[in-house]
Amino acid sequence: QVQLVESGGGLVQAGASLRLSCVASGLTFSRYVMGWFRQAPGKEREFVATIGGIGISIFHASSVKGRFTISRDNAKNTVYLQMNSLKSDDTAVYYCAAGSRYSTRSDYDYWGQGTQVTVSS
Repeated sequence: QVQLVESGGGLVQAGASLRLSCVASGLTFSRYVMGWFRQAPGKEREFVATIGGIGISIFHASSVKGRFTISRDNAKNTVYLQMNSLKSDDTAVYYCAAGSRYSTRSDYDYWGQGTQVTVSS
C-alpha cells in the first residue's frame, strides 16, 4: 500500500521560511516523479513544483520560482519543499504526489493527505 505523509506545515509570519517533507512508502521511490501542489480555500488545486526520479529534472511554478525549492533524498524516500520569503498568498494546504510522468498537471498516481501552511501578514 502506497503512503505519502507530509509534515512541516504551520503558522508563520510573512517573510519567514518553512521546509515541508513528504515521506513515501510502499513504492520504489526513485522510479517516481514527485510533485508538490497546494490548494487555498475556495480555489482550485495549484501546481507548485516537480522533480524527476533522480533529481535532475526540476520545475517550479512561476508564482514560487526563486522562493521555493523542491529536492529529494532517495535514500530516505523523502521529497522536500523549502519555502522562503513566504507571503500571505502562499497560505494553503500543501500536498505531495507521486507519479510515473513528469507533469505540472494533477495526473499523479498517489497523493498525501496534505499539510496546512498559514502565513500571516
